[in-house]
Amino acid sequence: MKRPASIRRVAVLCGGFSKEREISLVSGGAADRALRAKGLDVAKIDVPRDMASLVAQINAAKPDVVFNALHGRFGEDGCIQGLLDMMAIPYTNSGRMASAVAMDKPAAKRMFAAAGIPVAEEKIVTVAEAERGDVMARPYVLKPVNEGSSVGVKIVRAGDNHPPLDDLGLGKDDLIMAERFIPGREVTVAVMGDRPLAVTEITTGRDFYDYEAKYAKGGSKHALPADLPRAQYEKAMELSLLAHKALGCRGVSRADLRLDGDTFYMLEVNTQPGLTPTSLVPEQANYVGLSFEDLMYWMVEHAECDA
Repeated sequence: MKRPASIRRVAVLCGGFSKEREISLVSGGAADRALRAKGLDVAKIDVPRDMASLVAQINAAKPDVVFNALHGRFGEDGCIQGLLDMMAIPYTNSGRMASAVAMDKPAAKRMFAAAGIPVAEEKIVTVAEAERGDVMARPYVLKPVNEGSSVGVKIVRAGDNHPPLDDLGLGKDDLIMAERFIPGREVTVAVMGDRPLAVTEITTGRDFYDYEAKYAKGGSKHALPADLPRAQYEKAMELSLLAHKALGCRGVSRADLRLDGDTFYMLEVNTQPGLTPTSLVPEQANYVGLSFEDLMYWMVEHAECDA
């Protein structure tokens, strides 16, 4: 592992070309302003698909650390992490292996289950199979195997028409995951290093906590701290830290869980949680007494690469 010997210059990578580009630009702008406020020299880079151009821009910036503010494919799935490992530049949050596994929903669920964390039953099917009719008993959820921010997630409930899948941008033979729908309360826990911060309960007037609920103003309500019995509150934090460790995450992650009765089910771990004005991790950091600027600086201080 390589860590920064000193931190003067930071390159913030944001934008990119995933379906979460616009959110990444907001996260990158927030990180840029916060790190400048801490006295660092910051270069913000809108990541192009041309990797030669990206490498040239990073080299020109001469950063001690790269702050990865990318979301979605190519930014949180191990791709950019692998490039930065090859360039021997420390970067924020998880490394290439943890990032790749966390983004691959079936693979992540196998890691959770092996660690003793409850997960919902699932079935991997092709788009064509899902379009032909029900692939498991309703209600169930259809989701791409490697997207974040609830992109492309569909809930199939009793009495619903079967949802169209054309907007996923996938071919008929591409794989998606069908997962038993878990009713109940949705909670999330930020993990910072080896410390779970707090538990937030999320409610929304939408069908579920989808992309719009996550990022639109007023799209969801956050109850912090979640109104849970002490034992359940602590269990949510325990499972979130366990999931963080099971995947081999570092830096900051955010675990999303559903509480059905007395059982928490792990939905996913986000290795590149959002840093927008409506985002959950900054809220939890502030709740435990850490300013947004201090959170960003902590992430930079704990940057690493597999060089």
